[in-house]
Amino acid sequence: MKGKDLLSIADLTSEDVRQLISDAVDMKAQGWLSMLSGKTLAIMFEKPSLRTRVSFELAMRQLGGQTIYLSPAEVGLGQREAVPDVARVLSRYVDAVAARTFSHKALEVLASNSSVPVINALSDWEHPCQALADILTIYEKKGELTGLTLAFVGDGNNVARSLMLAASLSGMNFRIASPPGYAIDDKAVELAQSNAGGEIVCTEDPRLAVSGADIVYTDVWASMGQEAEAEARRKVFASYQVNSELLSLAGEEAIFMHPLPAHHGEEVAEGVIDSPRSVVFDQAENRLHLQKALLAEILGGLEIPLAGFR
Repeated sequence: MKGKDLLSIADLTSEDVRQLISDAVDMKAQGWLSMLSGKTLAIMFEKPSLRTRVSFELAMRQLGGQTIYLSPAEVGLGQREAVPDVARVLSRYVDAVAARTFSHKALEVLASNSSVPVINALSDWEHPCQALADILTIYEKKGELTGLTLAFVGDGNNVARSLMLAASLSGMNFRIASPPGYAIDDKAVELAQSNAGGEIVCTEDPRLAVSGADIVYTDVWASMGQEAEAEARRKVFASYQVNSELLSLAGEEAIFMHPLPAHHGEEVAEGVIDSPRSVVFDQAENRLHLQKALLAEILGGLEIPLAGFR
């Protein structure tokens, strides 16, 4: 993976996913390292963030590197300055770029004009770092991935898309239940099916999706940039709330996941995130450890393993 972009889970192979999970487990146990000493990551965000910014900044710091945060006002990606020009300038300064953009197309233009790796820290099309951290969390909790069933209830959005692709590369079964008009796109489903080690099911029935599942996952009904649709979406998604009744249909040892931020009482009933089934805050922590593994792989930090590492 050294020197490569990560714009989509589709940029990875099954072996890449397995290696990242293995690296992340090792790095979580090791703590602070120095393998990226002298390396700099530019963090360029068009959208606000808690977990993504903090986890990327700490990941570089805990690997001995450093970060530069670039706010929307400072860059004005595609407005104040053309995207190709931003890419060429940053390539002269830093070793990699983590970009959080509204438009996936802008991310692709950034990567195609950059001579350093570009990482998708969230776009309107995918959220690969979130999905990989979720797969790490599932592995930690279940001790395996192959043959597990992950049920996603809600909008076929960027998180669902990346999660489906990551699950398929991991040999998991993936089910998604969405209201009419909000289903995950056929292109992503076809791509996941081409890699699938397990079954992929798209349905409008959340009970069918969750029945017997090992993992139940949901996300907000209206993402950033969809605020004007929020009220209409609440009505459409009202019967897709993950609550104790829906969770009771899952497997006895099923876990509950959510990428955060959550709207308690909307997509997830009050109390579910604080219930024994919930691993939501383990997910949040694992953003740090997975991103350490990703940065180490992309920036070549694993070429000379430290004593006792791996």
